[in-house]
Amino acid sequence: MSPGDVFAVDSCTDVHYVDTGMYDTAAYGAVYVVDAERPAVLDTGIGTHHERVLAALDEVGVAREELAAIVVSHVHLDHAGGAGFLAAACPNADVYVHEYGARHLVDPERLVEGTKRAVGDQWRYYVEPEPVPEERVVELADGDAVDLGDRTLTAHHAPGHAPHQVVLEDDRDGFVHTADAAGIWVPDLGRVVETSPPPNFDLETCIDDVEAIRMLDPEVLLYPHFGPGPEDVDGVLSEYEDVLTRWVGAVEEKRAELGSDEAVADHFAERTDVRAVWPEHKAEEETKMNVRGALRYLDEA
Repeated sequence: MSPGDVFAVDSCTDVHYVDTGMYDTAAYGAVYVVDAERPAVLDTGIGTHHERVLAALDEVGVAREELAAIVVSHVHLDHAGGAGFLAAACPNADVYVHEYGARHLVDPERLVEGTKRAVGDQWRYYVEPEPVPEERVVELADGDAVDLGDRTLTAHHAPGHAPHQVVLEDDRDGFVHTADAAGIWVPDLGRVVETSPPPNFDLETCIDDVEAIRMLDPEVLLYPHFGPGPEDVDGVLSEYEDVLTRWVGAVEEKRAELGSDEAVADHFAERTDVRAVWPEHKAEEETKMNVRGALRYLDEA
C-alpha cells in the first residue's frame, strides 16, 4: 500500500478510495470515490497532492466534468483542504458541507489560522487552500440528503469532534462515512485510536455521536483515516467509546502528576505506539495535538 494507490471497497458497489499520502504517511488519509449516476468524492484531503484524487477519478473512470458532488464531512483542513482545488478541476461539481462550515470554504483565512494553532509543526505538510466559489457551495443540515441518482447519502450532524461535522449514511450498500466521529482506524494495528484535536473536542458529545452511528446500523464504516473498518462494526464502535474515555482519563491523571501541560504532551508523544506504523514525526505531532484537545476539554468541563 503506497500513496496514490486506489482500492475498491469490497462490500460496496462502485465505491473506491485513494491513499492521498497525507502528512507523507501511507495508510493515513483516504478520499472515497462513489461512481454513482451522479458521481461524488467524499472528503478531499489537505490539498497537498490533490492530483492523486484527480488521478483516482481517472482510474475509476469518472471524467472530471462528470463529477457532480464533492462532499466534505467537516472543514478541518485534513478533510476539506483540497475542496477548492477539486472544485476548480471539476467544474460541474457542487461542494456539500454542513451549514456551520460553509463560510470557511468560501473564505478559508480564519480556518487556516485555527489549523496552524491546532496542528503545530504539522503545518509544513499543508498547502494554502483555494477558496470555493460561494455559488457552488450547498449547505447541509441534519437529515439533508445528497442525491447521487441511483443512491442517496443522508447527512447526520455529529458535532462532538467539530460543530461542522456530519457523517454520511448510504441507502444502497449501508455504509456510513464516519468523518472523525468513530476515531482513526489503523489497519496495521487492527484497532481504532483517539482523535481529540482542539478547540472543539467534547468527550460526552463524541460518545453521543458514536451511539448515533450505532443507531444507523451500518454494514461497514468508511474511515477517512483510514479505509474500510472491520466487519465487527458494533465492536469497533464500542472500542472507540472505551478508547476515548480512557484517553481523557489518562491525560487528566498525568496532568495531575506532572503539573505541566507541555510535559503531559511530551509524555504521551514519547510513548505512543502508533510510532510502529506512522513516521515518528507524524506519531509525535498527532499525539501532542490530541493531548492539547483533551486538556482544553478538561479545562472547560
